[in-house]
Amino acid sequence: MKKKLICMILACIGSATPFWAQLAQIPSTTQTKASAAFERLRSLTGEWEGTFGWSGARTATGKMDARYYATGNGSSLVENLIQDGVPSMTSVYHMDGDDLRMTHFCAAQNQPRLKATTIDPDAITFSFVDITNLRSPTAGHVHGLEVRFLEPDHLTLKFHFHGGDKDSDELIDLRRRK
Repeated sequence: MKKKLICMILACIGSATPFWAQLAQIPSTTQTKASAAFERLRSLTGEWEGTFGWSGARTATGKMDARYYATGNGSSLVENLIQDGVPSMTSVYHMDGDDLRMTHFCAAQNQPRLKATTIDPDAITFSFVDITNLRSPTAGHVHGLEVRFLEPDHLTLKFHFHGGDKDSDELIDLRRRK
């Protein structure tokens, strides 16, 4: 790395390209667990189909589709959870320095923000940080999320939902559409 930097400095002296612009072109070789997890999430890009099951304070089952795509010049991954052809919830995953973060735009019409607190090879656990647009301290909201990679084209999302004095788990089982 030192030799490469010295060569760049010497090349810069006779170059029209500023040194700092050349330095910015040196690829980073450092990858954290969080950035590796984000890359794994970005590999979900595409169309998915599956089912959902709510248990706890509310119960329901049905079909759920999902669409994943990158935005922000690849710096964020958007997850649209779709019921009956209509996006009902959206989550955006992104890095914040060395932290992997997620903002969930919930059907409950609030926006919990979560941070990855456990990263394993086959699972990422997100924990509650704060929330916007919470109507009251007891209003229902997502309080955590576990993303589990079961196979290359199979994953589950387990949302932990908290409202009043009741908790629910919302399990979504998705498979990549072929």
